[in-house]
Amino acid sequence: MIIGYARTSTAEQEAGLQAQIRDLSATNCTKIFSEQVSSVAERQQLKFALDFVREGDSLVVTKLDRLARSTTHLLSLVEQLERKGVALRILDFGGGEVDTKSPSGKMLLTVFAAMAEFERSIMLVRQREGIAAAKQAGKYKGRAPTARRKEREIRALKAAGVGASEIARQLGIGRASVYRMLSQIEDRGAAS
Repeated sequence: MIIGYARTSTAEQEAGLQAQIRDLSATNCTKIFSEQVSSVAERQQLKFALDFVREGDSLVVTKLDRLARSTTHLLSLVEQLERKGVALRILDFGGGEVDTKSPSGKMLLTVFAAMAEFERSIMLVRQREGIAAAKQAGKYKGRAPTARRKEREIRALKAAGVGASEIARQLGIGRASVYRMLSQIEDRGAAS
């Protein structure tokens, strides 16, 4: 069987998720697991996909970053799949396709994953340096917290009788952030 896995980080990336599902469907996937969750969060659908695959199957993803968050994580997933006799296939791997069924495919995957992680760590160092320089120049303010940007929607949903957990789910923010915003709204109302 060919099993697909698609993931985007946020609910706002619906078009990206649909594009992945379309590309996976074109590979004749028997079943596709998909979710909208950060790569560092618990990914329930990935767990389901890994439990579902059997010896002789292939797990297919469109791009490496949809599956693994680091080289270590990728190698762990590949090892887990190998123990089950399952191949990993990545459709867009630097412009080509790679499949761990072959030794060269496995080697390419390992080398490129290590390079991608190295590149990301260098980018993060540069980003921190740039932020520090911008702060020193008084030009960096950071981004507005997500919950604050959604205060109007939080107010409207609360006024409509929607609970904090459902508000968080609908707006794609943390429940604690909703409670914090509701508390701040109440505090401002009491001070008036």
